[in-house]
Amino acid sequence: MCVGLSAKVVSVKDQTAVIDAGGAQREISAGVLDELEPGDYVMVHAGVAIAKITETDDEEAVDVMEGLI
Repeated sequence: MCVGLSAKVVSVKDQTAVIDAGGAQREISAGVLDELEPGDYVMVHAGVAIAKITETDDEEAVDVMEGLI
């Protein structure tokens, strides 16, 4: 099973984005998604933003992950 991580986009430059996932920031590849902007929420897998999601989706994903720990 693969697990994606939800995160908020902090900045985007070229095809790289900086995301914030629970207070931890890191660079990821953003080349798969069109028109990604700071403030967007994304699902990240293996260092790649694979889908845009809503803020509600992000909150639900965080709740599920916290429930697993």
